[in-house]
Amino acid sequence: MKKFFLHTVLILITASSFAQFKTNLSADKWVDSVFKTLSDEQKIGQLIVVRLSAIDLATRKVTFYNKEVDSAVRKYNVGGICLFQGGPLTQANYINYFQSIAKTPIMICIDAENGVGMRLDSVAGLPRQMMLGAIQSPELIYQYGRIVGEQCKRLGITVNYAPVIDINNNPDNPVINDRSFGEDKNKVAEYGLQYMKGMQDVGVMACAKHFPGHGDVSVDSHLDLPVINKTLKQLDTLELYPFKKLFNAGVGSVMIAHLYIPDIDNTPNLATSLSNKNVTKLLRKKLKYNGISFTDALEMKGVAKFFPGGESSVQSLVAGNDMLCLPENVDTTIMKIKEAIEGRKLKWKDINAHVKKVLFAKYNYGLANLQPIKIDSLTEDLNKDVKDMRRRVAENALTLLRNEDASVFPLHAAPKKKIAYVGIGLANDNEFARRMRSDYNANVYYFDYALDSLKALALLELLKNRYETVVIGLHSYNRFPANNFGISNSAIWLLKQLQQQNKCVTVVFGNPYIIKNFCDAKTLIACYEDDEITQGIAADLLEGKFSAKGKLPVTVCENLKYGHGILSAAGLLPVVPATTLGFDAKKLEVIDSICKAAIAKEAFPGCVVLVAKDGKVVYDKAFGHLTYDKKELVYPETIYDLASVTKICATTMSVMKLYDEGKLDLQKTLGDYLPWVRGSNKESLKIFDVLLHQAGLKAFIPFYKETIDSTKKRNSIAFVLFLETRQFTSYPRCRKFIYAQRLAGYNLQSHFDKQCGTTEEIYLQ
Repeated sequence: MKKFFLHTVLILITASSFAQFKTNLSADKWVDSVFKTLSDEQKIGQLIVVRLSAIDLATRKVTFYNKEVDSAVRKYNVGGICLFQGGPLTQANYINYFQSIAKTPIMICIDAENGVGMRLDSVAGLPRQMMLGAIQSPELIYQYGRIVGEQCKRLGITVNYAPVIDINNNPDNPVINDRSFGEDKNKVAEYGLQYMKGMQDVGVMACAKHFPGHGDVSVDSHLDLPVINKTLKQLDTLELYPFKKLFNAGVGSVMIAHLYIPDIDNTPNLATSLSNKNVTKLLRKKLKYNGISFTDALEMKGVAKFFPGGESSVQSLVAGNDMLCLPENVDTTIMKIKEAIEGRKLKWKDINAHVKKVLFAKYNYGLANLQPIKIDSLTEDLNKDVKDMRRRVAENALTLLRNEDASVFPLHAAPKKKIAYVGIGLANDNEFARRMRSDYNANVYYFDYALDSLKALALLELLKNRYETVVIGLHSYNRFPANNFGISNSAIWLLKQLQQQNKCVTVVFGNPYIIKNFCDAKTLIACYEDDEITQGIAADLLEGKFSAKGKLPVTVCENLKYGHGILSAAGLLPVVPATTLGFDAKKLEVIDSICKAAIAKEAFPGCVVLVAKDGKVVYDKAFGHLTYDKKELVYPETIYDLASVTKICATTMSVMKLYDEGKLDLQKTLGDYLPWVRGSNKESLKIFDVLLHQAGLKAFIPFYKETIDSTKKRNSIAFVLFLETRQFTSYPRCRKFIYAQRLAGYNLQSHFDKQCGTTEEIYLQ
C-alpha cells in the first residue's frame, strides 16, 4: 500500500511544484541568492551526490534507497543524485518528486558511458567505447555523443559521467578494458573530444574520467587500491594527454580515480582521489583545470578500505575536490566534515568556494529554470535513435583482420554450397544463426561453455569432410579478461581444431582481446559486440554486401596490432572516412534509404553505389538483387554491362539536353537526324519509340560468337573483351575471380576454365 501511494504522489506532480526554480536572474545573482539561503549543513549537502538505487553486492538483489534519498534531500539539501538501476518511468517519477521537495535544484547524474540503457531497463544500450574505437569517423562519434546527450536531457539528467578517456594499454585491465576507445592516445583524445562535444552541445555536462588515467592497472579499484608505478613524465606523455585535450576544449567536469601512484604522492594507501598533490597541485595548478571535479564512488574499496566512516569524504575535500560521489553514509559524512572544519583541517572559505562552483554549474546547465520531466512517450523517446546508431556503428566498426583465402570470404550466397555454422557459446539460435540458416541453408551446431572435450571431439568428427565452409561464431563470453573471458578450454580447443581441419571463417562477437587465443585464423572478423543488430550487420558483411571499414583499437596479437584492418576486400581504391574528404557522413547515409525505397518500388532490382574523390572511396555498398526474381544478391564487386550504363548515363542525358534546347523532336525519326540510316530499315523508327524500347529493335545480338573461330577455339583478345563486358549472373565465384584477376592484370583466359567452367557453359546463360 505504501509503495502504491508513493507512486501515485509522484505521478500527480505538476509544473507548479517547480515554480521555485524559475528565474530571470543572471548567474552571479542567482548563485548569490541561493547561497545566502543555505545553512552550514546544507552547504556541505550541496557537495554530496547520493545513490538512487543499487545492487547489493552480497545478495545481487536490486535495492532502492528511496527513504535515505528522501531524508538526504529534505534534511541536508544534497546537491546531486546519481541514477542506477530502474525503469525510465519509475526513475523519471522519482526525479520529479525529489526535485519538487528540494530547496535547491538537484544535479541529476548518471554513469551512462554507452547511453542510459547501460543503467535503465526498457532502454536498449548503445555500443561500448571499444567498438567506437574501431571506427575511422570522428563525425560518427560526435553524433553518438549527441544521442547520449539527448537521452540524458529527455530524462532530466544534468551530468553524464562520460566519456572514458583512459588509454587501455593493459590487456588484462579488469575494470576499464572495453570501456576505453583503445590504446592510442591520439584516438582516445580525439574520440573523447567528439563524444564530449556531442553531449555538451545539447546541454548535458560531460565528465572526463578517470583522472589521471586508469588504463594501465591489473586490480579493480572497486575491490582494492590499484598501483601504477610510472613516473610523472611517463604519465604526462601518455595517460594525461587526452585529459589535457578535453580540458582545453572546455569539458564541464572530471572524475578523479582511486589509484595509488607513488610518483605523484607516496603517502601510504592514499588514493589519487584523496591526494592534494594530485587534485590541487597537478590538476588545478599545473594543468589549470577549473571545472567541477567529482570523486569516483567513495564507497569503493579502493578508498573505503583505508578511510572508512566518512574519512574518505573529508580527505577528498582536503585534496581539493568539489563533489563527493556516493559516500557510504550521508549523516556520518556531514558530521565528519563539520568536525574537520572545527579541527581546522578544512576551512569554510574553501567549502563556500566549492558550493558556489556547484551552483554556477547548476545555473549554466539550466537548473535555475527547471521543468518537470514529461512522462508521455518517455521510453519511446529514449529508444528512438538507438537502433539506427547501433547499425551505423556496426557498419563502420566491423573489422576484417585476416583473409588468406578469397574463395572463402566473402561467403556469397550459393544454394548448392554446403555450409555449417558452429555457434560457440550458444545453446539456441541468435540472429546470426538465423541468418546462416536463411541465407545459406546452413546446418547450425551449438557448443556452449559447459560442454566438455568429448563433446568437442564428437562435433569435430561430425564436421569432418562434410562441408565446403564452416563459419565459426564466438558468442556470450565475458567482457573482462579473468579466466580467459570465461571461455572453456574445450571451446578454445574445438575452435582451433576446426580452423585447421576445415575452411573456416571465424567471427568474434565481443571483446577483441579474446583473439589472442587464435591469432593465425585464416579468415577472421572482429565484431566487438554481441547484440542482434551487430549480428545482422556481420551477416551482411559475411555475404559481401559491403566492405569492412574498421581497424583494431588495441593490439591483440603480435601480428594483429593496433590499427590493423583490411579496409577494402576488392583492393581497387583505399577506403577513408567521409569527413577526411569533406563529405558529411550523415548525408551519405541517405543513399541507403534512397536505394532501398527505389528497390521497394521496383524502379530497379538492385544496385551498387560507390562514392569516391581524389582516388579514395568514402562509400561503397550493394543493395538488392540482380533480377526481380531475387535469385542472386548484388555485391560490391558485381560487374554491370557497360552498354546499359552508357545508355543511361550518356545517351539519355544527351537526349534530355537536346530536347530542352529545342534541338530534338522526339516524334521525328532516326532518318530525320542521321543521314547514314536513310535507306535502311532503321530510317522510320521514331526517337520516342527507341527511347522507350518499343521500336522493335532486336534485344540481343550474340557478339560472343565473334570470339570463336571455325574450330570453336577462343580468340584471346576478343575473349578477354567479352569477359570484361559480361555479367555472370549464375556464377558468383567466377564473377569474383574475373574481377579480382582483372584488377591484378592477370591473364584471364589461362585460368578461366578452372575457375568458371567451360566457355560453352557460360554461353548457355
